[in-house]
Amino acid sequence: MIRRSVAIAAALMLGLPTLTAGQASARTAACPVSAEWLDNNGGLERSRAAVRSGAVRVLAVGSSSIEGIGASRPELGFVPRLEADLRARLPGVEVTVINRGIGGETAADTANRLAQEITAARPDLVLWQLGTNDVLRDRSLDALFDDYRRGQAILDSAGVDVMVIDPQRLPEGARNPNFAGRNPALAEVSRLIALEAGRVGYAAFRRFDAMQGWSALPGGGVGPDELHLNDAGYACWAAVTAEGLAAALR
Repeated sequence: MIRRSVAIAAALMLGLPTLTAGQASARTAACPVSAEWLDNNGGLERSRAAVRSGAVRVLAVGSSSIEGIGASRPELGFVPRLEADLRARLPGVEVTVINRGIGGETAADTANRLAQEITAARPDLVLWQLGTNDVLRDRSLDALFDDYRRGQAILDSAGVDVMVIDPQRLPEGARNPNFAGRNPALAEVSRLIALEAGRVGYAAFRRFDAMQGWSALPGGGVGPDELHLNDAGYACWAAVTAEGLAAALR
């Protein structure tokens, strides 16, 4: 009975129906929740101290997947789910995750407003999702990483912890010609973002790699537009991110 209850609760967190214990277990297994996709890189010291004090503030910036486009309801997007999942994993800690995602942004757009967002939110930790739109708009790697490093200067000056989130994986059989065949470029940008994060001591969540294990989710976690995550994708991404962050912050 306990195992059945846990399986059903986990499936409900993914926004999926639950009919039997076996069905719930199968659907929960569709999202392999593990801390392995988050590389700490020796960072997150300020955030750990905030957790010990009983309250941590997180600012999430980036483009449409931070904003939550594709979710059937706002509360089913990444940021609200991440906040709830972190609270569940860090009992007694007041967790606040502020959503400042803007659909369509490139790394340049986010870097341009980063200082203002940090001043307004006063975060301990900034989550910066970047790279997908840069690839889809055929921006050069030099331009992307110039903006990445410009953002680094702002983040480091603010004294906040940072976790970067790399691009998402697109459906391998995408019909939209702008999305078809993009995964090799997205994979390379993801690799370089992680390398740079390790160089400067930022935590990095390897979303592109994590999504390889989502094949059993509806659409692989991606909605019918072949770009934005669906409810199951957002739920899985939030759960995996919370698992890694909570382990790093305890």
